[in-house]
Amino acid sequence: MIFPEHCKYVGHASAKPCGDRVYFLSRYLLHETGSGFELLEVTPDPEETGLMRRIVSSRVLAPAKEVFCYPEKVQLHDRTNLIRLARDSGHRCTVFTGLDEHITFVLDPDLSGLLTVHVYDVSPPRPNLSMCLRELEAAGLFGDLSLQFCHHVRDIREIRADVHPCRAAGFDHTLDADPMHGGERLAGCLTGSQFYTECYGNNFTLENICPLGQVQEEPFIARCCRSEREGPGTWNGKSGHVVHWGANPSTVARAVNDLVLRWRAQ
Repeated sequence: MIFPEHCKYVGHASAKPCGDRVYFLSRYLLHETGSGFELLEVTPDPEETGLMRRIVSSRVLAPAKEVFCYPEKVQLHDRTNLIRLARDSGHRCTVFTGLDEHITFVLDPDLSGLLTVHVYDVSPPRPNLSMCLRELEAAGLFGDLSLQFCHHVRDIREIRADVHPCRAAGFDHTLDADPMHGGERLAGCLTGSQFYTECYGNNFTLENICPLGQVQEEPFIARCCRSEREGPGTWNGKSGHVVHWGANPSTVARAVNDLVLRWRAQ
């Protein structure tokens, strides 16, 4: 796969106002032909010093019949999404135009080289970690990390329980708002278990809904309401990073960067 690290390496040519010269940073050239773009790899003269430099070598990477121009403007920094879109286009090369009108391309798209980070969360209410990562990814924040997320979001509505953690999730009978009488089957976690025990005793059955209990793959990122579990560590024998239940986007982004750096350093 060829996917330029930055759009500054990609030139676009429909005419020759400077003759057979290209911008000095250009490594690839999308050249307009009568039947569409062809993709060229070019080498500007390293001995020259101007902005526009003579081409010392060039070769065709993809003829026009193998090049597809994606019809909508996209976020160029969401690199994983562009690889997926290019793969689904059915063409060897897909050309993308960014929201800022810059242009790039993906040649021979391949997702196998991306690091897969497993995300563990629960719903309802909103699976905050999972949704936050989707939003940050769509904004292009992780574009330079060469990763993709695999989301494991457990629907706690599927659990047969007498009582659930809180009203915020939309349940009728919850630990935060209703008295307990003993013998209940509680969908909760360590915190809910402690709360029940302190207030009502230990006559209950716990169905553990903590996202950390789901961890089966690595590297992972999961959220948990226990602040003492925050940060990098190992859970169920898997390496990952835990963020707090209410972690803000900045904290989540830092956690992902830390996780990826540590994983690749191993």
